[in-house]
Amino acid sequence: MEPLLVVKIGCLVALLFITLVCGLIPAQVKWFQIKAAKGWHRRILSYIGCFAAGVFLGACLMHTAADALTDIQGELGKRLQQLDYPFAELVISLGFFLVFLTESLVLHCCHSAPPSHGAPGKDPACSAPSVPSVPHSHGVPVPGGPSPGSFRALVLFITLSLHSLFEGLAVGVQQGEAGALQLCLAVLAHKGVIAFSLGLQLVQSGTRPRWRLLYLGIFALMSPSGMAVGIGLSLSGGAASGLAMALLEGLAAGTFLYITFLEILPHELSSSEPPLAKFSFIALGFTVMATIAVWA
Repeated sequence: MEPLLVVKIGCLVALLFITLVCGLIPAQVKWFQIKAAKGWHRRILSYIGCFAAGVFLGACLMHTAADALTDIQGELGKRLQQLDYPFAELVISLGFFLVFLTESLVLHCCHSAPPSHGAPGKDPACSAPSVPSVPHSHGVPVPGGPSPGSFRALVLFITLSLHSLFEGLAVGVQQGEAGALQLCLAVLAHKGVIAFSLGLQLVQSGTRPRWRLLYLGIFALMSPSGMAVGIGLSLSGGAASGLAMALLEGLAAGTFLYITFLEILPHELSSSEPPLAKFSFIALGFTVMATIAVWA
């Protein structure tokens, strides 16, 4: 077996293991259940939540959006050299408005849906027991329907999973051992932090254990799956559509912006903890992701 292939397979296994472990720690340890916490226990969990918010903010601005801007401009620059237009920013904005429109339509349908038989005020089409519900600080939950937070939690999961797939693909198509190892270490570092933060968001939202495990399991498999596809492409000599991948990553970055700024940060900032302490922990989480971006 070629040394490069051995390095990539080792990275694949390490990515799967680290992501699962970091995600399952807050998901399976009862200490992280904020609903049962009191006093200092609750305050510590609130600060950990602020740190996680900072991690998502850093991942959004320093990784997802930055990668999308670079990739889209690079791909479109080859095809539209004469046009000086911020296409990358437009694609990211479309992702933002896409999830905004989708959520608005879901809430509108649930508000206007007639009550179903046998369940006054509840429309079965609007019930979503399988979707995790992240606490939210704004918006009014729809009686008998999914809350705004539940929809945003689903979008957050999909966005992070899609970005993880692209990261794994980038590692899989590397042509040198050193490059593959360096990129994998950078991905490992921030995937562990993000997996922990995602697990914390799910467990503190009251998501059922089986759904927590399902979402974390799928999330953990995305980077290895992308790596496997990248390894296959590198061995066969094929090439993925760079423009299509860049556009998808841009849309994912836009949805991540929406979730980060309209859901996660407002929820953490609405807690009763001292404002300066909340700022400090959010800034700490952002600093961690900004530091990792040096190598990523």
